[in-house]
Amino acid sequence: MVVYLLIAVLLLVLELAYFKVADKCNIIDKPNLRSSHSSIVLRGGGIIFLFGAWLYAAFYGFTCPWFLLGLTMLGGISFADDIHSVPNKFRLIVHFAAMTLMFYQWGILLPEYWWVVIIALIVCTGIINAYNFMDGINGITGGYSLAVLIPLLLLNMQEEYTDNNFIIVTLLSVLVFCLFNFRTRAKCFAGDVGSVSIAFILLYFLGSYILQSGNYWAIVLLMVYGVDSVLTICHRIMLHENIGKPHRKHAYQLMANELHIKHVTVSTIYMIVQLVISLGAIYLPVNKYLYLVVVLVLLCVAYILFKKKYYHLHEEYLRAKANERDDGN
Repeated sequence: MVVYLLIAVLLLVLELAYFKVADKCNIIDKPNLRSSHSSIVLRGGGIIFLFGAWLYAAFYGFTCPWFLLGLTMLGGISFADDIHSVPNKFRLIVHFAAMTLMFYQWGILLPEYWWVVIIALIVCTGIINAYNFMDGINGITGGYSLAVLIPLLLLNMQEEYTDNNFIIVTLLSVLVFCLFNFRTRAKCFAGDVGSVSIAFILLYFLGSYILQSGNYWAIVLLMVYGVDSVLTICHRIMLHENIGKPHRKHAYQLMANELHIKHVTVSTIYMIVQLVISLGAIYLPVNKYLYLVVVLVLLCVAYILFKKKYYHLHEEYLRAKANERDDGN
């Protein structure tokens, strides 16, 4: 307990020190078309997740050196992209290299597991990008990460698949980040370094559990983000939009922007819904895979009904913006 307290204090000091550096170096987040905020805020506060991983290694040893190297590479390129745009090709190379190191840490980087590697590469790439895209309002990355980490910690107590200390230190880093982001006027945003790094860490924990236990139903721990991300992409494809361009069509964005629900309220909803779903999967005496299917169907129906009822508000917003541009010309 004393060690955890010391690590928490160190994380707080490191985060405050980063704020000074970010302020001095003008590492800020300016509102754009995708943004749900209207003021300039410090960017890259999510570097605390990297600090947490390094502090874990410093206090408890390098139990997963290849993963930590991959995380450092991924966090480094993401932080560079937060400061100045990095070419997509270069970022992808680093992402794939980092995931390769994680696969090596898992022990699946073998010829006979080539099909597992391909599936893992596709799934991991999708989850990391989804986590990054979902980082758009105060508190959502920190709150949702807590909702994933708590069940992962509970599963680790049932069937140890990683060092418990690593999950707890990660929880501490997320809590410190939430002190400055999970509030109405955020002191900082996670930035790509934060959303990508925490997604990579959660993937490592979740993948370690699935590979050791064979319980593929555990993907339900990321189901809320998954449904919002995938169905939003499908919706944009139906609208013939370029899915690579910024947008504000996620369900959480409609809630925050068009329905004017407070950011922290929306983030709390996502956090609680995911946590309830995950705890249900762990403790309810039901078939886990049937539970997964039922949850998937219910979330998809809820998403579609929500969009059918409120998406017209976003169309009105787009028309108003177009009229403003026309008037300006």
